Amino acid sequence: MKWLKFGKRELVVIFLTVFLVGFGCLMVYSASSYSAEYRYGNEYFFLFKQLFGVALGIFALIFFSMFDYHLLKKFRYWILAVCVVLLILVFVPGFGVQNYGANRWINLFGISIQPSEITKFALVLFLACYLSENHDKVKTFKGLVLPLCVAGGLCVLVIIEPSMSVTMCLAFVTLFMLIIGGMSKKHTIIFSSLAGVCVPVLILAEPYRMKRLFAFLNPWASPQGEGFQLIQSLYSLGNGGWFGVGLFNSRQKYLFLPFAESDFIFSIIGEELGLVGALALIGVYVALVFCLFKIGLGAKDRFGCLLACGVGIVIAVQTLLNIAVVTGSIPPTGLPLPFISSGGTSVAVFMAGIGVCLNVAKQSKKK
Repeated sequence: MKWLKFGKRELVVIFLTVFLVGFGCLMVYSASSYSAEYRYGNEYFFLFKQLFGVALGIFALIFFSMFDYHLLKKFRYWILAVCVVLLILVFVPGFGVQNYGANRWINLFGISIQPSEITKFALVLFLACYLSENHDKVKTFKGLVLPLCVAGGLCVLVIIEPSMSVTMCLAFVTLFMLIIGGMSKKHTIIFSSLAGVCVPVLILAEPYRMKRLFAFLNPWASPQGEGFQLIQSLYSLGNGGWFGVGLFNSRQKYLFLPFAESDFIFSIIGEELGLVGALALIGVYVALVFCLFKIGLGAKDRFGCLLACGVGIVIAVQTLLNIAVVTGSIPPTGLPLPFISSGGTSVAVFMAGIGVCLNVAKQSKKK
């Protein structure tokens, strides 16, 4: 079959993706087996949910690797509109699902979906289309109004869920894509400064964010409160040492570390595989992002370049933010580790993004 004929770089991308997804399933089981047995009476509860997301992801990866990425331009506004509707539905009774005081999920036909995960890639698609068609306009302030308004509107819908972590991810992705899309240095400095001002404002706007900030500055001031999760995460990473305590041998997963299978799964990886294993995993992410950027730079048109690079930017930004949180480098905020953290929507959408990049690579080989 022609669609299976990929070059070496694409095969490396496929291998790295399969490794991350497979490793993710292994770590989800390791991190969640005890809590799943304790809470649901089934140690495979989170693993089965992850495998379902992976199955959807495999289908999405294959489909988008065959689907001509140029056709995505025709659907950009429809995809963006669907994301806006989904982001609004999280607040509608009967559709929206509230967990831990946040409205971030919707329930469709018994399946839980997190719209903000899809929104990241819808934004990448929109920006790739706009920047490729308005390269000269982007150098002017007027040319930046539309992409900034669209990104700003999505950020508003996400922040009121509330989800500051995804909002920050959307903001960083927008900034980096505008930079590679041709935004001037002057506008880069202006908008970066404005974004920097918005962060403390958003923190001050919500009391719980202030508590998280204080917990970040001094987690030991509230070891049983806001500082608990960060302290347990640091215990987990510190316990791992150089080579870890061994796969499946984490101690913190025994209900000490909250969200061990999702937002803080990197802590369990560090505990079980040590610093060496954690650095090796980071190396895999670096290699994957590097390959995606190479695919983008080798694309036959500007749209394909921005699309592939945009997917790479999402993976890089989200990975850095997740690791920064679990290591106490930035204030705690929930954001899954790409391909690995428990979450069917996340893993499926990221695999779909890889499929799009593979199609960009395949199309670039056509004369």
